[in-house]
Amino acid sequence: MLDSRPEPASGHADSVPVDELGGQPAPRALIAVEARFARTPDGAIWTREGPAYDFFTRYLSAFSQVVVVARVADAPSVAPDAHRVDGPRVTVQPIPHYVGPWQYLRRRKAVVRALRNADEANAVLILRAPTVLGSLMAAARERRGLPYAVEVMADPHTVYAPGVVRHPLRPWLRWRYTALLRRQCRTAIGVSYVTEQYLQRRYPAGQHAATAAYSSVELPADAFVAKPPSPKQRDEYVIVSVGSLEMLYKGIDTLIMALSRLTAAGLPVRCIHVGTGRQQARLEQLATELGVRHRIDFVGSVAAGAQVRQYLDQADVFAMPSRTEGLPKALVEAMARGMPAVGSSVGGIPELLAEEDIVPPDDHVALAEAIERLLMDPAKRSRASVRNLARARDFAQDVLQRRRNAFYEALRQAVSDGRNSSGRLVRKPGHHAPTTSALGGRAVS
Repeated sequence: MLDSRPEPASGHADSVPVDELGGQPAPRALIAVEARFARTPDGAIWTREGPAYDFFTRYLSAFSQVVVVARVADAPSVAPDAHRVDGPRVTVQPIPHYVGPWQYLRRRKAVVRALRNADEANAVLILRAPTVLGSLMAAARERRGLPYAVEVMADPHTVYAPGVVRHPLRPWLRWRYTALLRRQCRTAIGVSYVTEQYLQRRYPAGQHAATAAYSSVELPADAFVAKPPSPKQRDEYVIVSVGSLEMLYKGIDTLIMALSRLTAAGLPVRCIHVGTGRQQARLEQLATELGVRHRIDFVGSVAAGAQVRQYLDQADVFAMPSRTEGLPKALVEAMARGMPAVGSSVGGIPELLAEEDIVPPDDHVALAEAIERLLMDPAKRSRASVRNLARARDFAQDVLQRRRNAFYEALRQAVSDGRNSSGRLVRKPGHHAPTTSALGGRAVS
């Protein structure tokens, strides 16, 4: 059935950037993502949890159009909380849908053919890495002498670490995608990172590449509380966590074990988890076995923004015991509400929280002790609230957008000049003869 919801508002799409050197419209941007979208019979593209139209308009500050390269499955209709992906100056290039390595192998020829048709020599290719689709496109571009850029979102070395993913190919996948991302960062004309230090150390950019650090977090002014909340004395304390349950990345099983330990010690506490996925039944069973099923509420998927903030604002502590992270959006959003938080020592979490609020991953004892210290000490909670709110302001929407705009402009300029990360000969998009140039290494701030 056709969906009657309105088209996305144009917003950023009103003004088309112009290449200052040639006076022509700026090039298009191809954005390769791992999200899976749904297409309704009217041709509209939708998502429930992945990036939507408003997200992709950020690239329009430097590029004339955005073409999103992603897996798309046809659907007769979509859920009421789905968001439109395509809109003015943002289109989606559909790639045959698959889920998991085995389906990918079965459909690989069709996927590669679709990616080949999707690529445009005159467009700027940006990989939101790690990415299977983007990696295939990048390899093809390397063979043709064409440039690409990378936005590093996560660390495949920890994504495929033992205990995080259960798959017979896990060790190979870990080696393969870690090595691949390192190569892509060395080769790209520009690399951005969601962290300030962690991912940069593990996946360094080429000497002459443009670099930047910015998160995908979108924190408008109303995401922040005016002042840190005062700690409350309660008959029952509330711990909140947010994240997908498709895999065990977020360590919610560790949180459930910590909850069991806290209740066994006589602490009146319950948990709320926002998010859903195929691991939920397994986690509910674990909670039942530990005798705490009645103390944890799985509230399912909740629309981003105000609805998530309602759950954050009723809690006393935010918990993020992840096994792998880039820079977690949910944690920054909780900090913007002035929430005390406990997180694991993975990815960019130590860049956000004080050392006293960091625990090892997979350590439910340390997690329980850190949560108990905060709950039993109102002064400590108050200090954490002040500290976390101040740190979250570094991720205000206007601050990050300036960094993104500068990085995208650097990419556009580099492609226009026919540069690559090493300064070696590279084919300029749209030209048959190679061009010699050097891209001066610089950090975009």
